[in-house]
Amino acid sequence: MKRSTMVLSAALGLGLAATMTAVPASAVALDHGAPAPAAATSTSSYVGSAAEEANNKAFFDAVMKSAKAKQAASPGLAAVTVTYDASRAPSFATEIARSAQIWNSSVRNVQLRAGSNADFKYYEGNDSRGSYASTDGHGRGYIFLDYNQNEQYDSTRVTAHETGHVLGLPDHYSGPCSELMSGGGPGPSCTNPNPNSAERSRVNQLWANGVKAFDKGAFIKAH
Repeated sequence: MKRSTMVLSAALGLGLAATMTAVPASAVALDHGAPAPAAATSTSSYVGSAAEEANNKAFFDAVMKSAKAKQAASPGLAAVTVTYDASRAPSFATEIARSAQIWNSSVRNVQLRAGSNADFKYYEGNDSRGSYASTDGHGRGYIFLDYNQNEQYDSTRVTAHETGHVLGLPDHYSGPCSELMSGGGPGPSCTNPNPNSAERSRVNQLWANGVKAFDKGAFIKAH
């Protein structure tokens, strides 16, 4: 069943139900600091651009800044906890939880947890740009999950890929399916939601020894 035909059950007090209707883009934009998506189109794909790369870097910078501020209250921790809020993307609750589980089992120096006072949020809706990571303009980051793109591509891979930007990884669309940050480059048939060894190692380096100084080279694309 396509997400756009799902029936909204949150009003019945079912919380993050599995059967939910597509929230109009205008509804997403009502939240303070939330993205204001463009109108939906018939296709959404990973194309990449300089603007997207800049958004990804700004997103990581915002999340790192937020995590640093909270980490300062608990120095010496072996791993940093990055907190997320998935309440504004209820249709993707399963994929978001699965993506967090994948990353938490893949790296040791940073862990993702759902909770309040979040370092970043997930949103859902329609956007001709597809799914992306960016900042909310108020010092924190967000991930936007596009309905149409998540019908074309494996939704867990899309979500895990965008979550990879939380942890400091840039896009690399020319990579193989085994590389998570290649995103939709390998095509819709690629369903791999797991980072490869190089991606896991890079994240562990970026978040080593608690929160280390922000690595300005984090978003230099691989060639």
